[in-house]
Amino acid sequence: MHVTAIVLAAGEGTRMKSNHAKVSHRILDKPMINWVVDAALQAGCDRVVTVVGSHADEVRELLGGLENVECVEQTERLGTGHAVKVALDAAGIAEGPVVVLNGDLPLIQPDTIRMFAETVARGEYAAAVLTMTPPNPFGYGRIELDETGAVTRIIEQKDCTPEQAATLLECNAGCYAFDGAALVAHIGELSTGNAQGEYYLTDMLEILRNAGSAVTYFHCNDFREGLGVNSRVQLAELTGIARDRINARHMTEGVTMIDPSSTWIGPDVKIGRDTVILPSVMLMGSTVIGEECTVGPNTRLTDTCVGICSVIDETVAIEAQIDDYVNCGPRAYLRPGAHLCDHSKAGTHVEIKKSTIGRGSKVPHLSYIGDTQMGEGVNIGAGSITCNYDGVNKHGTVIGDRTFIGSDTMMVAPVHIGSDVVVGASSCITKDVPDGALALERSHQTNIEGYTARKNAQNAKE
Repeated sequence: MHVTAIVLAAGEGTRMKSNHAKVSHRILDKPMINWVVDAALQAGCDRVVTVVGSHADEVRELLGGLENVECVEQTERLGTGHAVKVALDAAGIAEGPVVVLNGDLPLIQPDTIRMFAETVARGEYAAAVLTMTPPNPFGYGRIELDETGAVTRIIEQKDCTPEQAATLLECNAGCYAFDGAALVAHIGELSTGNAQGEYYLTDMLEILRNAGSAVTYFHCNDFREGLGVNSRVQLAELTGIARDRINARHMTEGVTMIDPSSTWIGPDVKIGRDTVILPSVMLMGSTVIGEECTVGPNTRLTDTCVGICSVIDETVAIEAQIDDYVNCGPRAYLRPGAHLCDHSKAGTHVEIKKSTIGRGSKVPHLSYIGDTQMGEGVNIGAGSITCNYDGVNKHGTVIGDRTFIGSDTMMVAPVHIGSDVVVGASSCITKDVPDGALALERSHQTNIEGYTARKNAQNAKE
């Protein structure tokens, strides 16, 4: 079964009061449009055609590079029916199931999309509407059925009689599945004979019925999948729902969360069993955490990989690699390109950028390591930094195996410090150091005896 998904993402989203496309706003650090497109791809859709309009370039950039995903632009926003016609014409869609999804529907699940498409795949129905029964149906279009259970029409909230509002509880989620050939054959019959002067996709149901085709509905058991985002308040509400759903899945698979309500995990994150997540943790992007780790509290990892049995305490890490049995934090900052090898340590108030900390090496506290290749078993004393920037260019530092760097050492790159070296505390290393050497760089210390008494006497006279 070859299924095409059309994702409607051209709207202005005025109630968001934003300078950006509505569908670019993020839920758990992932743009809404990517939630919907990824769900369609995971459902087995062969093509995903996204209709862009407002802030078109921004939406295109979010989807750039995704396989089987293309964008078509609706230069005139003349309604949902017009958007679908633009997609059909531009993408050359002629047959097979076509599922129309909204780009602001981030909670819809792949299985729902797949089963929704199957309702029109057998040829029995020309169209299906996705429905739900929310606890409060006010504001949603209601589905009217005939005696056979087929859909006769969708009645908008403002057009419902009190009796209809009370009895018609099946609500329109705003998504549709069509037989592609039937859709192409009849979409030209849409008209603008309505108060808004737009082409409404909902009118396709009546058009297809009048053409002698059957129209049905597909009920979504979890009404939350049909919830859209039209305001910042709804964005926050759906983010909370997504958080709870994702956290429950991880806990079911063997992850411990001390306080799930303060734990925010992105949809693409992977966590190994017996890992413990402490309060106030954010795991975003493509982060992967191995088994039997402890993460948190107050930790944010983005696009970061963590091996097994590591402790990540009060740490911010972005595009970092943390291997097995690593101890990180508290209050550590790992910037892109940081790589902590097995059994290494980045301690309190340590910042590491684009550097490898070798197996068993330690940067315990109050240090900055940038553009550095560090060997195994190295110890970096407190307050030491690699001076990697000369005001124009970045330069590299190399530190060999088993080297000891004394506290408050400045390593001015480019510089190569060999293996089994000892660097005395408070040194400023500007030249290469050979293997096995002791490196010292200090100015001569001068003690001026009696200074305090003379200074106090001078102050008393003044």
